[in-house]
Formats: sequence, C-alpha cells, structure tokens
Amino acid sequence: MSKIRLLSDHLANQIAAGEVVERPASVVKELLENSLDAGATRVSVQVEGSGTRLVRVVDNGEGMDGDDVLLSIERHATSKLFENSRLDAIATLGFRGEALPSIGSVSRLILLSRPADRETGTRAEMRYGRLHGVHEAGCAQGTIVEVRNLFGNVPARKKFLKTARTELFHIEEAIRNQSLAHVHTAFSLEVEGRSVLDLPARKTLKERFCDTFRCRDYWLQVESGDPGEDGTRLHGFLQQPEPSAARGNRLRILVNGRPVQDRMIRHAVVEGLHSFLMKGQAPGGVLLLEIPPDQVDVNVHPAKQEIRFRHSQEVHRFIAGAVNESVRRYQDSVRSDVFAVPDRSTGPETIRQPVRPPAPRSEKSAGPSLFSPSRSASSWEEVSCRGMQTAERIPAVGSDQPGHSPRPLPADPDEPAEDLTGLTLVGQLFNLYLLCEKGDQLVVVDQHAAHERVIYEELRRDYRQRNIPRQHLMFPVSVELSSGQAAIAESRSNDLALLGFQVEHFGDATWVVKSVPALVSHVDTAELLHETLEGLRSAPAGDARGVIAGGIDSLLASMACKAAVKAGNRLAPEEILQLLAGMRGTGFFSHCPHGRPVIKTFARREIEQWFKRG
Repeated sequence: MSKIRLLSDHLANQIAAGEVVERPASVVKELLENSLDAGATRVSVQVEGSGTRLVRVVDNGEGMDGDDVLLSIERHATSKLFENSRLDAIATLGFRGEALPSIGSVSRLILLSRPADRETGTRAEMRYGRLHGVHEAGCAQGTIVEVRNLFGNVPARKKFLKTARTELFHIEEAIRNQSLAHVHTAFSLEVEGRSVLDLPARKTLKERFCDTFRCRDYWLQVESGDPGEDGTRLHGFLQQPEPSAARGNRLRILVNGRPVQDRMIRHAVVEGLHSFLMKGQAPGGVLLLEIPPDQVDVNVHPAKQEIRFRHSQEVHRFIAGAVNESVRRYQDSVRSDVFAVPDRSTGPETIRQPVRPPAPRSEKSAGPSLFSPSRSASSWEEVSCRGMQTAERIPAVGSDQPGHSPRPLPADPDEPAEDLTGLTLVGQLFNLYLLCEKGDQLVVVDQHAAHERVIYEELRRDYRQRNIPRQHLMFPVSVELSSGQAAIAESRSNDLALLGFQVEHFGDATWVVKSVPALVSHVDTAELLHETLEGLRSAPAGDARGVIAGGIDSLLASMACKAAVKAGNRLAPEEILQLLAGMRGTGFFSHCPHGRPVIKTFARREIEQWFKRG
C-alpha cells in the first residue's frame, strides 16, 4: 500500500490557514486587501473580543454575484490571476485565492455580496471549512464578510495569541498601513461598538499622514522627484532628527500599496540618514515605493509580507539617494531659519542694532586658531561682563568654507553691517553651549558637536580629493604593533597615506610614525594609529574616487571628534564667530557625525511660559 496520500481539501485549508491566518489582524489584512482590489472607497471594520469573537468588514466595492460568491470560498479561486498572467508582474494586493477558504476553515464565515447590476445579493455561510447554505438576501452594493469564533475548531491556536490589547494594536496597524497606501479610501474601526479609528478619504498623503500619526511637526518629507529610469518613485515622511520628536514610531514600508517587511529598504533608509541617527536609534515614519510590478516578486511568503526585487542594488541606491536628498532639503530649511538675515524694515523695536565685536588682538597676544588644540580666551574675559548688557552681532564671512576668519564689522559703529547672519551672540554657557538670539528665538549651539561636524565635513572633502593635510613630526614616534595590525599597515599603506599617515617598518614589531593628520596632531600618536588600523580592518579596500566606505567614514568621524573643541573649553568671541561661520558654510550642520543634535531653538513664547508670562 502506498505511503504517500493526497491531503483532503479540509486539511489542506487548515494547513494554509496556519500560514495565512496567524492572528485576528491577519484576517483584517486579507479582507482589507480584497475590499481594495474590488475598488472600495469606504471600508469599515467592526471587532469584538479582540477579533476572535467577531471580525466584520464592510465595503462598497463592485461586489459579486451568486456564482462568484460560491467560487470565492473555493481554494485557489481568484479573479485576479489568469492562466496567461505573469506571476512576476502582479499588480493587485491579493492573487493566491487562499484568504477566504483559509479563514473559513478555522471560523464561522458569512459572506454577503451584491454587484451594482443586481437587485438582491447572495449570502453564503461556511462553518469550519464546510458550506452551510447559500441563498439570496437583500444588501447594499458591495461585500460584507463576517468571521465569528476564530480558531474555534483549533483551540490550541488561541493559546498563542497575545493579550487583547496587543491583538487590537495589530488590527489597528493593519488598517493604518492600508490607509496610508490608499488615501482616497475612507477607513473606520469599531471595537465593542466604540469608534477607535475614523480616517476619512483624503486628497494627499500628507493629510492622511497627519490623521494617522496625529502630528504636525518634526517630520521631513521624502520625495524622489523625477521617477527612475523604469518609473520607480518614492514618497513619504520620516521622523526628523530632532530630540523632541515623537519616539517609538516604527518605519512603515509599503511597496505598490502592499505593507512589507524588507531589510534592504530599511538599510537604505538608514544609509540615507547617515550621521543623523544616533547609535541604537531606528528610523520612523512611512515610505511608499512605487515600482513596476515586473521588478518585484511578491510571491515569496504566503502572507505576502516579504518581497524580492529584481535589481535590489539599484533600488537600494535609489531609496538611499532620495532619503539623503530630503535630508539636504531639511538642512537648507534649517540654515535659512537660523542664519537668514532679518528684515531691516521691522525697525529697531524688534531688531537690535549691530554692535562691533571687540577689537582683534595683536599678533603677539593673539592665541591659536579655534582649530588648534590650545587657545586663549583672554578677549572673552574682556567682554564677559559687558555681555550682560549688550550682545555682539555676528558678521558674515568672506568665504563659505570653514576655517576662514570672520570679516570684521565696519569701523564706524553707526555704519550698518552688510550680510549679517541674523544671529546675535549672547554668551557661552557652562563652557559648552553657545547662546545666540535671533528675533524671538533663543538659539543654543553645542560647541563640541558643531565643531566636530565642521571638521568632519572638511575631512570628507579632503579625503575625496585625496588631499588630507598632514603634520610631519619633528621627532618620529615608535609604535609597537601586533601581528594583525602590522599586516593591515602593510596591506593598507595607501589608505594610511590618504588619511595623512606616513608609517615605516623599523624592525620586529616596531613601526615608526613620521607624519599624522594635521587636525589630530595633538592626539597621542600611538593611540591614533592603533584606532586607525582597527578601523581599516573593517573598511573594504580599493575604494573608488569620491566614495567613502563605512569604515573610513567612521575613522574620519573619530578624527573629527578628537580634533574638535571639547566641553569645558572657554572660547573667545572671535572663535565663536569663526565656529558659527564654519557652521553656516557647511553642507550638513544640524547634527554631529554620530547623530547628536548640534543646534536647538527655543521660541520666546516657550520661554515666557516657563515663567508664567504666556
């Protein structure tokens, strides 16, 4: 007797249900997809008992006649896929024909539907995989699906469900995801007769996004602009790199209207937000990717939550570029808000007249530049008391490149200054934060994070141009290297040279360092070399010109951190002006390379509320 037997349809449906129907939210997801594929513009969901007692989905789609109602509850019966259809070019949300029979095999399923050209509808009932009657019934155009006593015939499955609150959360997420992908459709959710979600039809994604997330600020818009060569587009909203932004909002990814979980897309988003996310943080928001159906395979997972791209590297590059461009636009908006010149027509009552900074020190008494490890703050002491009465206006710089000295204000104090940045220097707090005034705002700058960002951008530019300045050591430094470090020093000698090092083997485990990057020449040479070699260990070799590998980029960020002015360093006013001028001329300046915020603004109204003046 043969050992291999064909499974019965009932058992096959139960197996399929184990793949498709994981929890009540899976039922909601599958029924929502059917409603949207049917062209529904209004979908309502009612839930009782966290979804196990009742899930009812009502839509106003095109509906089905009696024959289609019966076929819809047969396994692998669908109106969305034909014999001559391409499985690799599916444009609908559903296509397997497994949802209704799988759900019906583990519940009591009632299906009521009517098309527009019929006066009456058709009602069919399934009880745990078996048909229990079909007859005509009156109903509105569209489809109503009731799922009662879910997992009633497989009680062991109920034991794997979470608490009622968790299950309801997943149901809400399923509705929110589809509402973001279909903004022109109205969605509602009732739990135990109480309205939980009411999302009316909207015209734009922004309106639906605000309805869904209940937020108005701290989000940056992602828009790919011109579609890719194959018509690929990306749009959505991401959490802005602000410390006061909402926490705990995960990233929702929808590809052609289908909610998916894709590591490649998530990695591309993180790469696009490079140096704007602190370690351990994850991006939040929603991204909608529109891509030709033949470029993505959705037939990977029974629940259709995992997909594969035909050209994944190109999609990764496209998404990372679009996200990075949105960050650049964000930087431009912050720069215009912080450094824009105020309107002089507002008069002296709202705009304080500029005051000259203290006269520059003579060459003999002048301290080193801000970009040097040691500085003198003598001139700050000269004006620190006076800063309580009058603030210094920041002049424009002669060049947008960091490191240039600020242009002095006119010698005549009554002569108006030209091209002011709009900031008024108030002072330095805790030898770490720079306080500036701009109109009705207080602008606070973290001096270490700001300087670190300026140096980092300069190092990146010099590395791309293969021109990082080096400092030759008057007395070469001997460094002991392990065998692994020595191997890296030999194989990556070109990369060491590009980073500003000149290292030669002296004998045995001893190596001689003759030059180091100029910006970090004050750092312990042995420590710097050891850290650099460890960074090169993880960085791929043979980088193309203009491309900075992740390991090299981390090294540049580390160098910038070591070279930047530290917390506790007292800065002279000229040095503060120089730092702010460097920020103004830097492409990215709102966050340090490690993702910490550089600048924070407080509105006058917010400060007045602190003191109960609002």
